[in-house]
Amino acid sequence: MSSISIVGAYNTKFGNRVKKNRETGEVSDLASIYDLMLEAGRGALTDAGVEAAEIGGVWVGSCAPGIFANQEHIAAFAAEIDPVGLRYKRMTRCEDACASGSVALYDALYAVESGRIDAALVLGVEKMNLLDTAGVTHALATCSFWPEEGAAGMTFPALFAEYAKGYRDHYGVDGELLARMLASVSALCYRNGLRNPLAHFGAGGPSDKLGLVTAEAVLGLPPDKNPMIADPLRLHDCSLVTDGAAGLVIVGPGHAAARRGRSVRIAGIGHAAERLAISRRDNMHELKAGKAAARQAFAEAGIGPDDIDIAEVHDCFTINQILCTEALGLSADGRAGYDYMDGRFGPDDDASINLSGGLKAKGHPVGATGVSMHALLYKQLVGEPIGMAPTRVPEVAVTLNVGGSAVTNCVSVLRREG
Repeated sequence: MSSISIVGAYNTKFGNRVKKNRETGEVSDLASIYDLMLEAGRGALTDAGVEAAEIGGVWVGSCAPGIFANQEHIAAFAAEIDPVGLRYKRMTRCEDACASGSVALYDALYAVESGRIDAALVLGVEKMNLLDTAGVTHALATCSFWPEEGAAGMTFPALFAEYAKGYRDHYGVDGELLARMLASVSALCYRNGLRNPLAHFGAGGPSDKLGLVTAEAVLGLPPDKNPMIADPLRLHDCSLVTDGAAGLVIVGPGHAAARRGRSVRIAGIGHAAERLAISRRDNMHELKAGKAAARQAFAEAGIGPDDIDIAEVHDCFTINQILCTEALGLSADGRAGYDYMDGRFGPDDDASINLSGGLKAKGHPVGATGVSMHALLYKQLVGEPIGMAPTRVPEVAVTLNVGGSAVTNCVSVLRREG
């Protein structure tokens, strides 16, 4: 069982943080990748009440900053968060596609756990909107198995459409029923996002203006408002192209004791990788590696699915929220879609899912997503929720963060400390 704790967290506003001139094509950056890193890092340190000089190292999750923002070697920029306190400290970038942030946290945890350092700063950041749609599509496609997938024109909607078709066929779900299941997931996340002041699609945003708070509203959209992207996935089954960053401060047991009341223990972690190419898999109806990661994390933390009060899961596409829900054991295999249609997993449920709005509404700055999941659940567990909160006070929270086409699977169990 891990003895490492989160003692502070910060999440920037997520959104399209650029201004584009449609006539000239000129793009003005309103919040650069550097601005986002500085805000998240300084915010996390302030929230933790930890001086930069106490930090032994910085780990940064970032998926493709060289393509998105022309900046490789991004971790070293973290010294600018506090040039006096952080200069000459170890700084490392971690990349595992959309799970980059969780992997950065795990690597930092190993360093603190080893005793080499007492405290670490973990950041996740991505600046995606400097590119046009084609550029973003290409950048993300480099996280697929390029020879068979990206090079052949397979996009990530197409890759997850294979999971949707596999799920439909394996469980004998017809197309109309699957569409209702997926729309129920979208509506839940959109409803929750309206309460999150940091969400990309929050109050006053497109989902709010279109009234997409029920499955019927999503299903009732005309084709031009919800076009097919990769059959059977439509536009509103897809997460958002987002700019944003998040930060965490983690410490060993001695430091955690000093932060009594605002300390959340990382009780267990699981990290499991699937085969990179979908052509090598025989289980396109489930997240087999996600289930393996959940078993690892639950065993380490000494919990089961019934102990989970609140979860943030990786809804890069609505089908993946269904698969994640089953991977964590919050629904039986083949039943999550029915549970969402029945209205489960809201703030009044025994286990609330994606109260932040998830990637669908909060947004998905790919390298920042894993850190953001942990940051927002930390806030829930210390009684400082950002946006929607569960009806009952949560004690145990879980993340399931996925990288690539469900290749890298990271599950964390967080437990509130007294």
